[in-house]
Order: sequence, then C-alpha cells, then structure tokens
Amino acid sequence: MKIVIAPDSFKESMTALEAAQSIEKGFKDFLGEKITAALIPMADGGEGTTRSMADALNGTIHTKTVTGPNGNKVQADYAILEEKNTAVMEMAEASGIGLTAKEKRNPLKATTYGTGELIKAALDHGVDKIILGIGGSATNDGGAGMVQALGGKLLDADNNELEAGGSALSQLRKIDVSDFDKRLAKTSIVTACDVNNPLTGPNGASAVYGPQKGADEKMVALLDDALHHFAEVIRSDIGRDVENLPGAGAAGGLGAGLTAFLNASLEPGIDIVLKETNFYEKVKGAELIITGEGKIDHQTVYGKTPIGVAKASAKSTNAPVIALCGQLGQGYEAVFSHGITAAFSIMPGPESAEAAMANGKEYISKLARNIAAVKFSDR
Repeated sequence: MKIVIAPDSFKESMTALEAAQSIEKGFKDFLGEKITAALIPMADGGEGTTRSMADALNGTIHTKTVTGPNGNKVQADYAILEEKNTAVMEMAEASGIGLTAKEKRNPLKATTYGTGELIKAALDHGVDKIILGIGGSATNDGGAGMVQALGGKLLDADNNELEAGGSALSQLRKIDVSDFDKRLAKTSIVTACDVNNPLTGPNGASAVYGPQKGADEKMVALLDDALHHFAEVIRSDIGRDVENLPGAGAAGGLGAGLTAFLNASLEPGIDIVLKETNFYEKVKGAELIITGEGKIDHQTVYGKTPIGVAKASAKSTNAPVIALCGQLGQGYEAVFSHGITAAFSIMPGPESAEAAMANGKEYISKLARNIAAVKFSDR
C-alpha cells in the first residue's frame, strides 16, 4: 500500500517534514511495514518554503548576515540544493515585516538591500537557479535596494546614489547597470508570487499593501508617485515596461524590480514547489494522499498548499485527498469543491494555543492512526 504525505508546515508547531514524519508514524502504528509512505514536505512560496524544499530535496541551510529593512543587520537563512545547483530563499528573511517592530515600520525608508545581499550570497555558491519567495515584505521600494546591492546604480540629478527607501525614487534620474553582477546573466530567477497586483494605481503595491507596513494616506500617495516615476525611468533606461505587469506590485514592487533587472519569472509558489519536488511522478500509484497546514478556512482555496496538492494529485491519481490542520476556520467547506475529500482538525479537545502547538506531533500522529484504521481496516 502506498500513500503520499505532503503537508505544509504548522507554524510554531511543526515544520513540514516533522508533520509528515508524525503522520507517517501514525499510519505505521496501525499498519506497520505494510504501508509505504512517500514524504514530500510542501510549501506555497511563503514562510517555511526554504526549510520545506531543503528537507524535501536534501538541501543544506546556510545563514548570512545581511542588511535588514531598516538598515540594521539581521541573520537570514537560505538553502542550497546541491543536486539541482539551485538556491532557495525568502525575501522575508532579509527584508520582511516581521523584522521590524510595528512602531518602527517606515515604508518610506525600508529597503530590499538585504534581499540583494542574499541573492549575492547564493551566487557565491555557483548556482545557476534561484527560487525566491517574496511574501511578507516590510518594503515599498520596487526592489531598488536589491538592485543597488547587486551593483546597479540609481542616480539623482547630481549623479549621487539614491538613499534607501521608496520615497527616494522620486529623485531618480538615471539607472546605471554597467557594474551589475555579471553572474546574474547566467542565472535563472524563479519568483514565487501569488498576487496579481500591478506596480501602481489603486490596486498597486502602495495602495493595497502600504497601510499594513505603516503608510498613512499621504505616504501611500507619495510612494505610488515614486514607484510610477521608477517605472518610467526603467522604461527609458532599461527598456522594460513593468508598471502594469500582473505581480509587479508584490512585496512593495519587488516583483517589478526582479522582472526588470533580473529577468525573473513570476509563478504561483505552490506550482514551483510541486514541480521542483517532482510531485506529479511521486504521487502516481498512491491509494491515499495526506496534506495539511496550520489552518484551513475559506482562504485556503486561493493558492494554499492543500489545494495545490489536491489539484496536482488529481492529474496523476484518483486517490482521495485528506487535509489535516490545527484549526478548521470559517468557510473551510469551500475546499471540498477543489479536490479535498475530507478535512480534519488534529485537536482532541479545547486547550490553549501554546499547549496545542507543543503537542502537535502527538495529535497529528494519533489522528493519522485513526484515518489509517478507517481507510485500511480490511488489509
């Protein structure tokens, strides 16, 4: 009997691999060695993607000291997948909103410089491909800081380098990429991007995401104008028109910067992970697929891991897909129209969030054992 176990992480409780191993334990508690489990740690391009892909593909985690969004030094992790000659990273590790206390957030000045430093660190390993998740940013600089870290020059009317942050882009007069890191020309950049916002306008980076980064109405207008000006100079100096590109507004406009300067592709995060882990082949012949994440609710259908796993499974097998989670939220039933056969909370009863997260491995193993008993009781 073959099953596939492909969960995302359960935040603050289990990594995706730990969840998969705990589910496998539950099945083997009932079935012993009669069951063969393919463990495929999953992610959707957001938090935990680096660890999940490293675990799924025997990668190695590295840590680099880089410039945080406020100019302070932070420790950022990235993974090297030696067999694929690929690096995996999340911009949130270097330029994420979680790196700055709420009262200190300033999207006018926040920079993606550290993300550029993280890319440079990956290039030092000689990789020919970089997978970059761009959710959870503190920045609104269109990737300007990243460009500067990689050797690009963003110059004002006096030929001086621009200061950090999105507001400084209004002073941009010239882009000089003559000293841009030459290794990038031979490196494929694949960006995990799950939003379709353009760079500017009412649905753009500043208007939609600026307020959660600390921008008031006046700051939103200033940042939107600055990004519009950035796009105009990119058009004239780089020859790329990215202002209305779907996804350009992701991560404070980093989607635009990655596309214009690094020729990056923008793809749904779960699609990248499914492809890189060879999920479509591994799921063939399975009698059951188990997936899951910390919470399943009405938002899960919008590109989250369980739905991605269910849709991918349907292309290779008719096996049922069961989703496990810490909490079944409002409207979770929507997942049943997107390939999920059944969804269960691993919680045995009411308790504090702290206790639930501490006991996650035990709870998910016990639930997996019960699922095994129902599904395979006649074996």
